Amino acid sequence: MKIKTLLLSAGITLGGMVTATAQAAEAEYSFKLHHMLPPMAAAHTKFLQPWAEKVMKESNGRIKIDIFPAMQMGGTPPQLFDQARKGVADITWTVAGYTPGRFPKGGVFELPFIPANAEITSMALQEYAEQEMQDELSDVHLLALHTHKPGALHARDGLIKTIDDLKDLKVRAPNKAMAKVFEDTGSSVIFMPVTQMTSALSKGVLDVAVLPFEVVAPLKIYEQTTYHTEIKGDRGLYAQFFVFSMNKKAYESLPADLQKVIDNNSGIELAQKIGRLYDENDEVGRERAVQNGNKFYTMPEAEVARWKERTRPVTAEWIKSMDDGQRLYDKAVALISKYQKQLEN
Repeated sequence: MKIKTLLLSAGITLGGMVTATAQAAEAEYSFKLHHMLPPMAAAHTKFLQPWAEKVMKESNGRIKIDIFPAMQMGGTPPQLFDQARKGVADITWTVAGYTPGRFPKGGVFELPFIPANAEITSMALQEYAEQEMQDELSDVHLLALHTHKPGALHARDGLIKTIDDLKDLKVRAPNKAMAKVFEDTGSSVIFMPVTQMTSALSKGVLDVAVLPFEVVAPLKIYEQTTYHTEIKGDRGLYAQFFVFSMNKKAYESLPADLQKVIDNNSGIELAQKIGRLYDENDEVGRERAVQNGNKFYTMPEAEVARWKERTRPVTAEWIKSMDDGQRLYDKAVALISKYQKQLEN
């Protein structure tokens, strides 16, 4: 009786395993999601992985998404958007600024002293993109755009207290607009993806990393930089924007009900959710640097005013370079103000 019971239990267990395996194998559509950051990064654990799991669950297992972090499918971070466009990967997440000139209309959100926090700016960016960037994003199916919280200056050898302190230093520029800002300070500007910065700082290739705090922890930037300069206020120094997109043919291969699952996990609500996550995780990264005993400096208002004055020509140049540039600039500013008021109420 005991043996029979054990066998019966084993049979049930094995049967359950077979059923689970069969259910797992029932996915009608399998997609590969590719990104650049390590699997311990918050973007992977708190955004991309939960997003994929939610889509799979809401599809009742008919969609399967495998995630490949840290460029495991090959290529470099600047190639990720084209990987989604060409179908090398089905879904990618990348930094728009890694391909300068690719998204010129979106560049308004990368101008100095434009961004508010990530939640507000991401919502503004998403609405702006849906209305103004269709041509720049027409080769993919857009899932969401978002930004990080405005970045700070992370230095190896001393606090950056004024804009003049950057002269002759090797500074990593996060995007085209900020590259121009740092060139105008007399810095030696280096453009590189975030994934290369830990090594560059350790070898002295960089003196200053310009980054949000949210990547300071997973990339251990706090071990390579001792000094952190923050620019606080309702508008930050700069932000990058990110493109989360899907291959068009992959999306169009789905029947209408499964397209709806993707649609329900896209758009402005997703942009807001990601932005809020980035705001929260920025504090986590900052705390890691605090625990490491690093030194912090908040730039006083008078010096921030100097930065604003010195960076105005960069904004003016962007407006001039764009067809209808002033309207696009005014619209971006108005949308940020709109969502700032909305979230404050």
